[in-house]
Amino acid sequence: MDRFQSILHEYWGYDNFRGIQREIIESVCSGRDTLGLMPTGGGKSITFQVSALALGGTCLVVTPLIALMKDQVQQLRARGIQAEAVYSGMRNDRILQIYDNAIFGAVKLLYLSPERLSSPLFLSKLQRMKISLITVDEAHCISQWGYDFRPQYLLIAKIRELLPQVPVLALTATATQRTIADIQEQLHFREKCVFSMSFRRENLAYVVRHTDDKEGQLVHILQSLQGSAIVYVRSRAHTTELARTLANYHISATYYHAGLDRAVKDQHQNDWTKEKYRVMVATNAFGMGIDKQNVRLVVHYQVPDSIEAYFQEAGRAGRDGKRAYAVLLFAQADREVLLRRVKDNFPPRPFIRQIYEELGSFYQIAEGMGAGHTFLFDIDRFSVNFHHFPTQVHAALTLLSHARYIEYVQEPDARSRVKFLVTRAELSRLNHLAPTEEALVTEMLRHYGGLFADYVYIDEGLLMDCLKLDRQQVYLLLKGLSTQRIIHYIPQQQMPQITFLQPRLDAELIVINEAIYEQRLAQYQANINAMLQYVSNDASCRSRQLLAYFGETSSDDCHLCDVCVDKGKAERSVERQQAEQIILQLLSDGAEHTLESLQQLPIRPHCLAETLHLLLEEERIEMRHQQYKIRE
Repeated sequence: MDRFQSILHEYWGYDNFRGIQREIIESVCSGRDTLGLMPTGGGKSITFQVSALALGGTCLVVTPLIALMKDQVQQLRARGIQAEAVYSGMRNDRILQIYDNAIFGAVKLLYLSPERLSSPLFLSKLQRMKISLITVDEAHCISQWGYDFRPQYLLIAKIRELLPQVPVLALTATATQRTIADIQEQLHFREKCVFSMSFRRENLAYVVRHTDDKEGQLVHILQSLQGSAIVYVRSRAHTTELARTLANYHISATYYHAGLDRAVKDQHQNDWTKEKYRVMVATNAFGMGIDKQNVRLVVHYQVPDSIEAYFQEAGRAGRDGKRAYAVLLFAQADREVLLRRVKDNFPPRPFIRQIYEELGSFYQIAEGMGAGHTFLFDIDRFSVNFHHFPTQVHAALTLLSHARYIEYVQEPDARSRVKFLVTRAELSRLNHLAPTEEALVTEMLRHYGGLFADYVYIDEGLLMDCLKLDRQQVYLLLKGLSTQRIIHYIPQQQMPQITFLQPRLDAELIVINEAIYEQRLAQYQANINAMLQYVSNDASCRSRQLLAYFGETSSDDCHLCDVCVDKGKAERSVERQQAEQIILQLLSDGAEHTLESLQQLPIRPHCLAETLHLLLEEERIEMRHQQYKIRE
């Protein structure tokens, strides 16, 4: 047993690696920059976790998913592996402690969000850490051709410049050939090195349902199939509406979208994970990092913008390897909706400049001012004030963000804050607090200073651990103390934020170049066209269509999707017709024939039995004394 296998067995209890795990581990441990393409459930985390233990030093793991960080750190610690995560909401002294532990070699895996890479504190400590490997999870986010491009991921390339000899491991479950090339370029790979598993999912049936009654079709599907389900919709409002509609049909459902308070999101996800609710109705904000293996069904109520997004979301079904279904509902009106999204996402350049000009007026920023200033952004109020549709405002801000005039953060993870409204003396005289409220106050005073003087950032997760309560309970306690005017509690802010990255310019000087506008527009149109081609092609196996999009052309038909099932029915119908003709021709002599003689005919046994049964039901033949003849 070699060292990699020994580590796998010692910490995970497995005797052998799966798929391409070993190849990836051997590659990065030999110092090569490596890109691993592994479908959902393919065991990505094993590749960098085993590598981290084999290499020594600290493995830096960059991921956008706080929930995933916490979950993996907890699991690693349970296996006796030193792991830490730094994310928003943590106290500065705790962050400093983690960084110092890493410097002294007491952290094997350090998880960070991409935004943390630009922190002056992190950069000052990084130079003293012994980093053995940089792992980039969800690596498609660094590519402008990926379906979920995030500008913050570009910071990783700057870290590489500081650590030129440290290999990088990039991992993703979804990437086209163009995205694969771009990931390696953006991460400054010293040489191209890609290991890829097939994206084929043997247990997943892809289905497209053409219907103008989506609600009825969805209810029918959910009533026909058992098990946990996810239903993806486009708008936040639709999540709550559809969840209520399903409840009217006695189908238990909850909902999820980015606009919910974090405590509410966590509660809804937890309720669904523990199967208090069968169905999660959600926007695409839901799904990354969830670890629920037994999802039997994923339904897309509207058509996604790209094959990549659809494949990633559909792939959350059947991670346990058992039969599961990915159903896309398509109405004729959806075609026009998809084509309209192109115009909505790429408004004319004069409109983009107009939005930039109006931002300055909205925040009363004079030309030459505003650089570095961050503002909360109420898109609905802005749209009403200036008479725009929110979708086009959002698109203009996204393009301005790509051009680096502003930073537009749609789902900020701003930390919760607390300030005591009573003095320390007044607090000591309070005698009406419930025991849990007293315990919460005690923990806040123990862990945070300055609460009586100003607002202080707090971490509900830390308070949860101290009080042995869940997030919703801590949230309600804090709200209760706030209602009593003992504290002022500001929960995590979910409203988008806009930061001016440079002084406000005359709008006429705003330049949106070809790479940001025309090239992205062409790519977006190509994505939409590929999606329309997929839903319209009822002749080719769905799985083969999807795999071909990602460059796999040698796959066989899946025999599970709607196209394959319909094709199988048609083939069986033709086979039965041919079998019927052969049987009736033999029996046309009017004599009786034994089953043994019929079995000598050139008909497959299953088809023979099925055809004989149908001919008997239709009373075209009869059977007496185990012998068959034409019915008179």
